[in-house]
Amino acid sequence: MITMGILKLSQYNNHALKLKKIFERTLAMVEEYHPDELAIEAPFYGKNVQSMLKLGRAQGVAMAAALYKDLPIFEYSPKKIKQSITGNGNASKEQVAGMLKTILKFQEMPAKLDATDGLAAAVCHFFQGDMASTSGHYNNWSGFLKDHPERLKK
Repeated sequence: MITMGILKLSQYNNHALKLKKIFERTLAMVEEYHPDELAIEAPFYGKNVQSMLKLGRAQGVAMAAALYKDLPIFEYSPKKIKQSITGNGNASKEQVAGMLKTILKFQEMPAKLDATDGLAAAVCHFFQGDMASTSGHYNNWSGFLKDHPERLKK
């Protein structure tokens, strides 16, 4: 894990401006960290149609930023991500965050558990073996970093 966090958009009233900020931040992260792929949580069905629409748009602009940089995109359902991380497709955010803390050995839990959602998608993707198709199979991060020292941020 290099970084994890959330993008605070509450100061923007205009939905289009929020989408622009998501696109710009995703693009900046791609340019800063040079990932090989993008793993993202697939849209899910909820009771509030407006919330679903807004979330779908947000996911879409994040995907557009990755596509702009020619990154392949892998989508995982929320249940698939939870199952992959905890063994339980109905796990809570707290359970997913706790397991990620154990797996990746980070010290402090983020203030907002939304910060672990993206991390969970990335770890799920790694566990699925999709990374193996582009750069060999690794049993741990040490092996990957040994073969790719340029990926370690100093």
